[in-house]
Amino acid sequence: MIPRKTALSPGSPAPKPRSNAAPDNALAAELTRLLGPKKVLSALSERLSYRYDAIQFGETPLAVVLPESTADVVTAVQTARAAGVPIVGRGAASGLSGGAAPMQPGLVISFTRMTRLEVFPERREARAQAGVVTLSVTEMARPYGLLYPPDPASFRTSTIGGNLGENAGGPMCFKYGVTGDYVKSLEFVDAEGEVYEVGRGAYDLAGLLIGSEGTLGLITEATLRLTPPPKFTRTLMASFAEVGACAEAVSAAIAAGAVPSKLEFMDQACTRAVEDYLHLGLPVDAGAVLLVDTDGDDLDTVEEERALVEAACVEAGGTVRRASSDAESAALWQARRSVSPALGRIRPQRMNEDIVVPRSVLPDVVREIRALGDASGFPVVQFGHIGDGNLHPNILFDPRRESADAVHELAHQIAAVAIRHGGVLSGEHGIGTMKRPFMREAVDPVTLDVLWNVKRALDPAERLNPGKVLP
Repeated sequence: MIPRKTALSPGSPAPKPRSNAAPDNALAAELTRLLGPKKVLSALSERLSYRYDAIQFGETPLAVVLPESTADVVTAVQTARAAGVPIVGRGAASGLSGGAAPMQPGLVISFTRMTRLEVFPERREARAQAGVVTLSVTEMARPYGLLYPPDPASFRTSTIGGNLGENAGGPMCFKYGVTGDYVKSLEFVDAEGEVYEVGRGAYDLAGLLIGSEGTLGLITEATLRLTPPPKFTRTLMASFAEVGACAEAVSAAIAAGAVPSKLEFMDQACTRAVEDYLHLGLPVDAGAVLLVDTDGDDLDTVEEERALVEAACVEAGGTVRRASSDAESAALWQARRSVSPALGRIRPQRMNEDIVVPRSVLPDVVREIRALGDASGFPVVQFGHIGDGNLHPNILFDPRRESADAVHELAHQIAAVAIRHGGVLSGEHGIGTMKRPFMREAVDPVTLDVLWNVKRALDPAERLNPGKVLP
């Protein structure tokens, strides 16, 4: 691992500007001296907005830095290191496991101003800073006939840095893969404030950073692989009497040789919430709805693949409806992408699980989770990337009237279902703080020791996003 360039060190400090930091906030005062007042937030009213992500509240940071370059990140990290305070990297804070919520007072580095994006069509590559919004990559690549496939549901707001930290997926992940499958190299800043450019060669150090939730280094830029979009896409919706039958159809379609580009499901509670929100004409009496895209460059193959999925759905007792136009297809996928705001209309908060299980056990798993929800008294909805076994059971609750301990216990029971069936705790949302208590059940002690050795090798003082991932 060789530092990319020494010129990214802070260099000579700028003339000291007037500090807007509180008199007792030495960290904010020093960062303001080095970076200037426009890149540092120190007022309490400003810092309060950086103590949470989409699911978790944490501690109020001592200071927030809004870097515009890797050099700014280096300055921030070295200053925090000298002060002995922890560092939390943050993108759009759309994460669903508490990964961007500080567990201790310290420094938050928010990457939303690092938005440089370049496309190199001759190499089918893009170079993106950490704060680039995910959708922007495809929008900039589209005029060149190229596509960036990773498409998390939050792709209009989430950032590349956050996607890399969680190794985010999306509806297209079954056929096209997740964020890490499109990374050629990364630039990151380590806990000492050194800058590195790492690729995917021996030891795959870039792969080590991807999915590490900011606990091993702060990713500042990435070189991303682009692909040509498919020429043809066909969409269908299938409805089933219950979620187990939907899962059976998915397993049968894949066993028959179908490789759809998208395979997403929503249970009845989820479908009803979306229909109440958007009024799209969804089948609200169905126990589960399956949305499917098949795509490719050969129309006959695309149609044959859709026919395989249709046959599996009918065999499992489903009713199939083909999208007759691009507009109808877009409306169906709008339904899936609108799940989160729709659920917010039912309860003010939710705990979003993110388990992954083998496809062979999908019917049993979704039925067991349904039974747990029914017994708990909490509204539990299920949706997710069912093609690769990635399920998102959501526990909806009102913290003003319902017990947080009861919610956590139900989440624990759902996690135990995944572990018992040979699954894992997270497919794309990360471990963060939400699933950290379950890690001792999901990972054996020897493996945990190895993970801790990796953490301590790259972050010996344990200052990078402490309190996350590892128990």
